[in-house]
Amino acid sequence: MASVGPSAASTQPALPSGPAVFKTIPYAFILPEILCGTWVWILVAATSVSLPLLQGWVMYVSLTSCLISLILLLSYLLGFHRNSENWKVLDSLYHGTTAILYMSAAVLQANATINSEFGINAPLNYQLNTAASFFAFLTTFLYILHAFSIYYQ
Repeated sequence: MASVGPSAASTQPALPSGPAVFKTIPYAFILPEILCGTWVWILVAATSVSLPLLQGWVMYVSLTSCLISLILLLSYLLGFHRNSENWKVLDSLYHGTTAILYMSAAVLQANATINSEFGINAPLNYQLNTAASFFAFLTTFLYILHAFSIYYQ
């Protein structure tokens, strides 16, 4: 008679639900991603946009990723995943893709920062764009950390 042991699926760490989301390493990055992404959106919106095509992409990426990350956080808090392995794949793909998109947005925001150094209201716009660039690169780093930590978990 074969011995009954734990299956391969049960050796995987369980996906967190409820407040445990904030204590588990890959999932604890979601709230800082949302907060830093919101700062990018607010800071770009506070500037007088001199390059609408560049900063429009930054606004689109930051706002869309904030909303999708908020939906993902709420689904983890409410336990919609039901400990399915498909959620890990979805989470890893989402954060990897968003990291690439955020990197492009951060580079475009840095370009807009360089271009806003000289012009009307230059000191104020330059400071706001510099802060937006910093938070864009920080948010990119958080998305990269989340994508790799969920992938190697």
